[in-house]
Amino acid sequence: MNKDFVLFNLREAHQALQRIIGDIESQPDYAYGEYIVEMTHLYHHVNTAWNEQNVNSERAKKCNEEDFFKWRQFPKDDIDLSK
Repeated sequence: MNKDFVLFNLREAHQALQRIIGDIESQPDYAYGEYIVEMTHLYHHVNTAWNEQNVNSERAKKCNEEDFFKWRQFPKDDIDLSK
């Protein structure tokens, strides 16, 4: 597991989630558009943390455009719970 990159993305997701919660709690006029933008950002990091967990550091650092869009997608693979 590429823990450095997983942790980076999970920390980014954590910060995004805290920001969303704080904004909703503190802004009575918090808009749907803001919510969509922030949730998209949150899911980008959660999905990337999952999808790049087994990518070596060199490839993760290079992250070409194809990788970027592939890794941010909702996972479609089966989860192996035997690990």
